[in-house]
Amino acid sequence: MNEDAKKEQVLTQEVQSEEDVTLVETDTDHKEVLPPSPTEADEESPEDVTDVVDAEDESTSAPDESEPADESSVEADEESPEKATDVINAEDELTSTSEEHASSPGDEEAPGSDDEETPPPDSPTETPDFWSDDEDLQPEELLEAYDETLKSFQEGHIVKGTVVKVDQDDILVDIGYKSEGYIPISEFDVGEDGLPSIQVGDSIDVYLVHREDADGLIVLSKEIADQKLIWDEITQAYEEGRPIQATVIKRIKGGLRADIGTMRAFLPASQVDIKPAQDLDQFIGQQLEMKVIKLSRRRRNIVLSRRVLLEEELAARKAELLSTLQVGSVISGEVKNITQFGAFVDLGGVDGLLHKSDMSWGRVNHPSEKVKVGQEIEVMILQVDREGEKVSLGLKQKNPDPWMEVDERYPIGSRVKGRVVNIVDYGAFIELEEGVEGLLHVSEMSWTRRIVHPNRVFKRGDEIEAIVLDIDRNSQRISLGLRQLQENPWATINERYPVGSKIRGKVRNLTDFGAFVEVEEGIDGLIHVSDLSWAKRVVNPVEVLKENDEVEVVVLSIDADNQRISLGLKQVEPDPWIQVPEQYKVGSVVQGTIVNLTNFGAFAKLEEGVEGLIHISELADHHVNKPEEVVAVGQILDLKVISLDPIERRIGLSLKAYLNEQNRAQVDQYRDTNRRSQQQQQQQQEEERPGLLGALLQEELNQAQARRQKQQEEEEEREQEEE
Repeated sequence: MNEDAKKEQVLTQEVQSEEDVTLVETDTDHKEVLPPSPTEADEESPEDVTDVVDAEDESTSAPDESEPADESSVEADEESPEKATDVINAEDELTSTSEEHASSPGDEEAPGSDDEETPPPDSPTETPDFWSDDEDLQPEELLEAYDETLKSFQEGHIVKGTVVKVDQDDILVDIGYKSEGYIPISEFDVGEDGLPSIQVGDSIDVYLVHREDADGLIVLSKEIADQKLIWDEITQAYEEGRPIQATVIKRIKGGLRADIGTMRAFLPASQVDIKPAQDLDQFIGQQLEMKVIKLSRRRRNIVLSRRVLLEEELAARKAELLSTLQVGSVISGEVKNITQFGAFVDLGGVDGLLHKSDMSWGRVNHPSEKVKVGQEIEVMILQVDREGEKVSLGLKQKNPDPWMEVDERYPIGSRVKGRVVNIVDYGAFIELEEGVEGLLHVSEMSWTRRIVHPNRVFKRGDEIEAIVLDIDRNSQRISLGLRQLQENPWATINERYPVGSKIRGKVRNLTDFGAFVEVEEGIDGLIHVSDLSWAKRVVNPVEVLKENDEVEVVVLSIDADNQRISLGLKQVEPDPWIQVPEQYKVGSVVQGTIVNLTNFGAFAKLEEGVEGLIHISELADHHVNKPEEVVAVGQILDLKVISLDPIERRIGLSLKAYLNEQNRAQVDQYRDTNRRSQQQQQQQQEEERPGLLGALLQEELNQAQARRQKQQEEEEEREQEEE
């Protein structure tokens, strides 16, 4: 049996007892392991990236207890077909080798004996110094010391050895045992010249596979010792949470493969950097400091993270920086990102927000107008929230506020120059200097022109002159005027168009409440709907006027401060109501034509421009629900004037009063006629009455007739009163 097979057998026993790291590779069914195909080698994934566990390690787990492969398993070792075949051959000799070692003298002192202590397997065993006082020992003592020396070398432990010979194929190592051991040169690193880097006299750590083989030599392995030491170092780093050095070898599916000594590990792409790395190839060949975030000795699975370490370092720098930041201090930083509302500045571990309102005392439409990504700038600390890890920065605060002495630089009434920086519906903003803007309201742009929108007068970037009208330093507002640069035509409007004068103009616009007439260019007067006609009640101006009509009007009033002129159209003709009090006295009877009916009565036209109201209660003696029951439009009636108000231009008419008056006249006429008839009859009777008797009888008759006439008059008076 060759040495590789013996090492394989011992390593198998180690894995079965301790579930420790394994070196050789076989498949689960102990069949020959084929080399990976080119496709498999090139397209490795976290699921495929796992070192091949030896057959004995897999055999320790029952078939129903097998665990699925971890998604972050490391890449499989790329062993050659020859090595895999050697391993298979070694397994075939496993039974015979076990029998040989069972009968060997060295196996009687195997690790785990009841009568001796086993040193820790994870640290090299130092060779005891039993020969320092050998001159004072007796032969029996020397023999006993020799036996103790042999017992101190335990199989499965790591011991210190010294290189005593370097051959072409093997390295001879002395560990202080009764014989030296050979280690294949393939287990040592080879330099650029193809020769092993080991030299005679070098002290190395080796793994004691067997204390004695069939040839009486000890079986050693440097590769197993290195892997055990590396595993112990990785395990300790994982448990203590400290970083470890790893070299990135190549890019695989899902991340990178890294080597920790002779152990392979997996570095997921999400754990390479704090932000997703766009180019993973840049890390190949670099030795990086990382943390072990997952470890499985049984599966030989090592997952690394560089991101965790960077985040910890960043958090430490951020906490240190936040503790030193002071409000009001000026610090340098690099513009990291630009948004619509501001820019984020890297202060060396902490990102601060520079809002666009704090970039300049002037107008900033977009942060990119003031800063660029990657630009180094100096900013002032405005606010620090250490708990929330937020920092507010300012750029304009490094310079004095231009509004502090603005009233001294731009006194009210002074003429200033500026540039149009913004136009809105209600005006234009004029920049007088950086950080100082004034508003030119649309109403202050012209004395006479009707400006619908400021963009019809200005555009952005125009240089203009204006007059300072008002300054509010606390609110940071300046009111500007453009029309003040010219003479105000309204200042002399009273002189040009005195009240009562007649002028001619063109109807420019009609509204529900009246008509606008152009007095002169830029100045319009209003004819209210009530001033359009004396004669008719005008509901809408379109009943009388049309746009562009030339009309003659009278100036009724002028308000120069509010820039208003009141005009009248009906005032051109004399007021017909001047003669109304003389023509239509209360109690007189007039003739009128019904022109309009309402729910409260009827309007009667007496003459052109003069109308009177017949209230519904004055239409008839009986109750009237609707005027249509008594009168109709166009009907001509005789009416009685019952009230008159020249100031309010109102005349009260009554149809009922007129009819009652006519009835009383007819009754009086009837009475007069009846009275004259009775008197004539009485006179005739008196002439025909004979003698005294006849005179007495005639007197009695006259008295009876007088009584009847009196009763009749009383009845008529009662009837009239009732009516």
